[in-house]
Amino acid sequence: MGADKIRVLCVDDHRIVRDGLSMIINRERDMSVVASAATGEQGVELFRRYHPDVTLMDLQLGSMSGVDAIRAIRADDPTARIVVLTMSQGDEDVYSALRAGATTYLLKDTVADDLVSVIRDVNVGKQPTVMGQVQARLDEHASRPHLTPREVEVTELISRGMRNKEIAATLDISEETVQVHVKKILAKLGVHDRTQAATTAIKRGLVRME
Repeated sequence: MGADKIRVLCVDDHRIVRDGLSMIINRERDMSVVASAATGEQGVELFRRYHPDVTLMDLQLGSMSGVDAIRAIRADDPTARIVVLTMSQGDEDVYSALRAGATTYLLKDTVADDLVSVIRDVNVGKQPTVMGQVQARLDEHASRPHLTPREVEVTELISRGMRNKEIAATLDISEETVQVHVKKILAKLGVHDRTQAATTAIKRGLVRME
């Protein structure tokens, strides 16, 4: 490996994705994959071992999420350059990853077109051109009313199909309080019923269905 090559660490729980990333990267003369990890814990360990120039990080990694791995890596090295790769289009995912210290964010279906140029830009500290798309999503996120932690809990239970009485029992609050939360949730999400609330919350990454 040439000393001037950009050294890349890939972290993704799907081997086919890791192999695909390695193929795209290793065919470039100026970059090379130095290590690959299947979990967040492995990603942090390999980052500490190899100190790559750029880390590619999936968000959905199991027990240690990509966001948690980003936080751990940035705690070790505040200058770490991390590009998030994910299938998710949830606004909360984008917001959380960048707030944790990621440099930029790419959806996996855009990787073939943008990945190599983004790695080069991030390596030299440049703002990737695709960041404009990400910033637009963040601006939209910031302009929306945010759900409180309790409202998120209620939304999660709505998404599981629970009615107000069941939600009240689960959270140990009154049914009247649940009704107030549901009314605020519908207003903040800009929807008219519980089904739309659940669909919108899942789409935006506010709640996850296992």
